[in-house]
Amino acid sequence: MLKIGIFGAGHLGTFHINNWKEIDGVELTGFYDPNDQQAAKIVSTFGLRRFDSPEALLQEIDAADIVAPTTAHYELCELAVRNGKHVFVEKPMCDQLEEAARLVKLVKEAGVKFQVGHVERYNPAFRAIQNMDLDPMFIEVHRLAQFNPRGTEVSVILDLMIHDIDIILHLVKSEVKQVFANGVSVLTETPDIANVRIEFNNGCVANLTSSRISMKKMRKMRLFQRDAYIGVDFLDKKAEVIRLNNDTGDQPFSFEIETGAGNKTIHISHPEIITSNAIKDELQAFKDAILQNLPVAVSEVDGLRAMEIAHQILQKIQRTSIS
Repeated sequence: MLKIGIFGAGHLGTFHINNWKEIDGVELTGFYDPNDQQAAKIVSTFGLRRFDSPEALLQEIDAADIVAPTTAHYELCELAVRNGKHVFVEKPMCDQLEEAARLVKLVKEAGVKFQVGHVERYNPAFRAIQNMDLDPMFIEVHRLAQFNPRGTEVSVILDLMIHDIDIILHLVKSEVKQVFANGVSVLTETPDIANVRIEFNNGCVANLTSSRISMKKMRKMRLFQRDAYIGVDFLDKKAEVIRLNNDTGDQPFSFEIETGAGNKTIHISHPEIITSNAIKDELQAFKDAILQNLPVAVSEVDGLRAMEIAHQILQKIQRTSIS
């Protein structure tokens, strides 16, 4: 039985507690949260034991699930890793880039499992295209959200855009060549809306727009590659694939076009979406990685790479605003 401790029992922490309770082979040992009012609610709702310090909870568990505010991630992650505990930490893995680099080193020395909660990797719409031959050369992303004070301790880059940075780095098998960025602080002290262009050494270009002050929600990614377009709607859990090939057989939603290279067929398809709980799936994968000694889906190195690009973006925005 894997003993899990929750660090941070706020809005998202409550979701984690609910999902851990549905996963076999896990014992929820207790939680730590300095907020007395929130802690009382968790004790009343779940009957879960409250610990008065992170150190006390760490002594009773095998793995830490860190769902505290981003500014507390590094301190809690470092403490857990130094105590030899496996760690699941919500994205971003920490606030500062230097902290992320130190965590990567500490995790390697400790030999523990460390997974970053980039939950969109487990989105049913994204998982529906995972078995396709993906080699995007142009990517367009829009991630728009209505304003919510929760999460504004960091910029929209680390709050929202980091989801898409992680996925793009996962999809594009090339190193980043250069980054261009513009952003504006509207309601908070950090950028609330940003537009970014990432160029890769293989020629791929990704354009990302993220906003947390939009009137409507949107979480869409469009991938363009040789003879194919793939659209992923993370919000509505839908995917669309349009392919161009030489086949002329009858298929649903297909039609022929005449090109300079002869007749080709355009196929339009909608991959099957298997309904699932993304948070539960990522926590289940973390548990399996520990008990079966498997690689984690999103490692500390993945988390660091996403943060490196995120901080490049923030530096570009800062330079642009100063000039």
